[in-house]
Amino acid sequence: MMIWTIYLSGEIHTDWRQQIMDGAQAAGLPVEFTSAVTDHDASDAAGDSLGPESDGFWRDHKSSKVNAIRTKNLIEQCDIAVVRFGDKYKQWNAAFDAGQLAALGKPYITLHDSDIIHPLKEVDGAAMAWAQTPEQVVGILEYVISAG
Repeated sequence: MMIWTIYLSGEIHTDWRQQIMDGAQAAGLPVEFTSAVTDHDASDAAGDSLGPESDGFWRDHKSSKVNAIRTKNLIEQCDIAVVRFGDKYKQWNAAFDAGQLAALGKPYITLHDSDIIHPLKEVDGAAMAWAQTPEQVVGILEYVISAG
């Protein structure tokens, strides 16, 4: 039996990842989940071991490159991705991940509320599905993985 690798991208301030993982486990789906670093402070400090920076731009630049080592590999290795856009912050990294997924031909599901459909029209246009709840994502995964 194939073990599907699901990459979870995007918003880090709610428990949507855990809801999807719990739902997939309850459904008995043969999946493993991967994700970018979800600890904001750790992600921001990813490049600090390369030396101090007096300019915030260069600290962010180094950390984004170190983080990209992880995300690039995990995106390339996934079978399906879920890209979550929350309502509190603009997730530019999630939009970037969606662009990489689309360029690689990786199927992805967007997860967001209806009030941000318009700004995400291109991202949603390349997605295989748009869900509004983690439960809907689990339903899609159940169908895709278990349909006979």
